Amino acid sequence: MASRPNMMAPICLVENNNEQLSVNQEALEILDQISQPVVVVAIVGLYRTGKSYLMNQLAGQNHGFPLGSTVQSETKGIWMWCVPHPCKPDCTLVLLDTEGLGDVEKGDPKNDSWIFALAVLLSSSFVYNSMSTINHQALEQLHYVTELSELIRAKSSPTPDEVDDSLEFVSFFPDFIWTVRDFTLELKLNGHPITADEYLENALKLIPGRNPKAQISNLPRECIRHFFPKRKCFVFDRPINDKELLASIEKVADNQLDPNFKEQTKNFCSYILTQARTKTLRKGITITGKRLRTLVVTYVDAIKSGAVPCLENAVTTLAQIENSGAVQKAANHYSEQMAQRVSFPTDTLQELLYQHAACEREAIAIFLENSFKDDNQEFLQNLVEIIKDKQDKFLLQNEETSVKYCQDKLEQFSKSLMESISAGIFSVPGGHKLYMETRKRIEQDYWQVPRKGVKANEVLQRFLQSQAAIENSILQADKALTDGEKAMAVERAKKEAAEKEQELMRQKLQEQQQQMEAQKRSLEENIVQLKEKMEKERETIVKEQNMMLEHKLKVQEDLLKEGFKKKSEEMNAEINHLKNVIDTTQKDTTHWIEKAIDVISMLCVPGKPIHNIVRGIFSPMKKK
Repeated sequence: MASRPNMMAPICLVENNNEQLSVNQEALEILDQISQPVVVVAIVGLYRTGKSYLMNQLAGQNHGFPLGSTVQSETKGIWMWCVPHPCKPDCTLVLLDTEGLGDVEKGDPKNDSWIFALAVLLSSSFVYNSMSTINHQALEQLHYVTELSELIRAKSSPTPDEVDDSLEFVSFFPDFIWTVRDFTLELKLNGHPITADEYLENALKLIPGRNPKAQISNLPRECIRHFFPKRKCFVFDRPINDKELLASIEKVADNQLDPNFKEQTKNFCSYILTQARTKTLRKGITITGKRLRTLVVTYVDAIKSGAVPCLENAVTTLAQIENSGAVQKAANHYSEQMAQRVSFPTDTLQELLYQHAACEREAIAIFLENSFKDDNQEFLQNLVEIIKDKQDKFLLQNEETSVKYCQDKLEQFSKSLMESISAGIFSVPGGHKLYMETRKRIEQDYWQVPRKGVKANEVLQRFLQSQAAIENSILQADKALTDGEKAMAVERAKKEAAEKEQELMRQKLQEQQQQMEAQKRSLEENIVQLKEKMEKERETIVKEQNMMLEHKLKVQEDLLKEGFKKKSEEMNAEINHLKNVIDTTQKDTTHWIEKAIDVISMLCVPGKPIHNIVRGIFSPMKKK
């Protein structure tokens, strides 16, 4: 299956027919073939503002996304172009061009809001494209951002004591980039030159006053500041003054474009291609093309059903698919590696157990690397049970191969013995001694054979037991022996048989002990791997929470500087709540340990002392 796309042109990803959204199956198949992480750049804005031109430039092409040259919106729905990332060879660049907002031909304005929300949910870099300047009118046109709290949910069912769900948007929202086209103003503030980023931040400052008009005007400003911690701005000169040439800009020669516009476009593309992040969800879940496919379907299905797209539900759906695949991938690895590394029959049980442990350890590592949100460890439990079943089959195969090989060898060595018995060679005075010497040579030859496997003793003992009646018959018929000598020979045979049975029992007990010790070592190794994964997840969560806290503190500080003391103080409740959450996450060192104990214990056979072993393994960890 290919991991890098080979798309010569864009394709519609989300179709918009009569204000009804649906997913294009052909586009999903393309995403399904991309196993690489994806950098997703989505662009939105009013129709006829040149969004498609910028996306074509990011793809390194003049043609691709349709530009159009009339007052009608050219792009409908969301179009996708997957290209190899020019700066990150291990990633795929996914460009999403959306239909123009505010199209007068649309019947349902709510449709624009869903397109806007989908672009936010799917992208890692979100580009908002507008014309002329960032002023009151431009911010009013960006009212879609104020509707996001109504259109997106972070959690499926927030608990009553939790703060506003939209306050968590900052943890998974994309970077925000505002592109201003046909910009004619000077980048100056109070007579001093400023950067485009400073221009954006100044435009996002709140308007003083408590009147309704000021509050309405401030709403999009507040949403952008609260939801998008990383913001960037680019301004573009008019690409060309000739209206006729502008209408077909994709055909305009490079040397005909305004030099400033060319440089600005180059800077924009350079920033996106070098700085745009890989798409991730909460807790550091990296999104590949396959995973993006699942997100698109999940979100669009939610919208079609009348529900609100929910990140937690999408992650749960994604986890079910990915974790099932991770179990299969890990189980296949175990089977393939065991088949490659083990030559049946193994000389000892320990040899097989050693290879099993190594392959199981690798399989568990593969699962943990490819799985996430396995909260109750049900997928891990399923994998361990599958591996246990496969191990049992390998153990059985090892025994059966050993039995067949040993039986074949004994049959080969004892062929002349059996022929001599049939011919009555031993039915003579002194025949018992001759029989015992012949049988002894068979045993010696048998033990000289290498790699007979784990059933060598047992098969030989069964062979000797099958010879017991024959031996006794030859013994009793031997006229060279006295009754006393015969009685002693019988006792000696019984004693030897009993000793061999004892030896077999000792071997079986030893093998059971080896399996118990191997199981204990396996548990210890699995616990260590699980512990490392849980610690990494906890570190990621704390890092994510700290990022949210830093952002909220920065927003609070900016509000205070701008003179909005009351708004700044109103943020104290959510900041304190987040601090408590971080403190709880950092201090809760035993929760995951107890959770893992329960999981590992479930994997053990009831009635066995393994549960106590698990507790013993964890006890020193808990003290730490």
